[in-house]
Amino acid sequence: MTKASTAPVRKATIDPSEAAHFGALAADWWDPKGSSAMLHRLNPVRLGFIRRQIDLHFGSDESAMKPLSGKSALDVGCGAGLLCEPLARLGAMVTGVDAAAENIAAAKAHAAQSGLAIDYRAGELAAQTQARFDLVCSMEVIEHVVDPAAFVAELAARLKPGGLMILSTPNRTTASKLFLVEAAERLGQVPRGTHDWHKFMTPDEVTGLLADAGLEIVAIEGIAFSPLSGLHLSANKALNYILAARFVTS
Repeated sequence: MTKASTAPVRKATIDPSEAAHFGALAADWWDPKGSSAMLHRLNPVRLGFIRRQIDLHFGSDESAMKPLSGKSALDVGCGAGLLCEPLARLGAMVTGVDAAAENIAAAKAHAAQSGLAIDYRAGELAAQTQARFDLVCSMEVIEHVVDPAAFVAELAARLKPGGLMILSTPNRTTASKLFLVEAAERLGQVPRGTHDWHKFMTPDEVTGLLADAGLEIVAIEGIAFSPLSGLHLSANKALNYILAARFVTS
């Protein structure tokens, strides 16, 4: 039997129509008032959660400027690098993978302007790297792939033993349908066609996929909105949630 015949079969996870949709937004990605304005408002909220989980998981000092120094980080579905760049500034050796080549081109250009050395790659995760990382992130991506179970399995395959995974995604609720899809797209807060509510996943569904991949959730918080506080971490997971996971320990 040849080596090729014994290699594991990797399922495709990229939806070409989704890649085309987000690739068309690449030139505008870093404009905080452009089509990705919502992501710019969301990013600091996610980073607050991520930083806290990094400190808790790796035992770093919360006042340390570079808690990820000497560690590797992977951001899957990285877009033009809104999360990759902060992770690099936290000291990580960062790899960013995205389905759209246009996004990767924009990410490389912005990183060069910022003086950051980030390894950006376009295409299916399985085809881009087989390396393992201390930190694996994927923000608002699982709801855009064709096979969520295969996608989570690929993420888990890139996580080092003792590593930390961070995922965020919209919840599939009546509230998210009204506010994240119908209102946000109708009012121009996000580009038309960005969300398919039926592909949103509940925390229980994501928990099940993580468990199948040998991971357990160690922290989960909602990302909510209020007129006074804007987007903020909350116990309310009706719109969106972010979680930290690790391999199950015996």
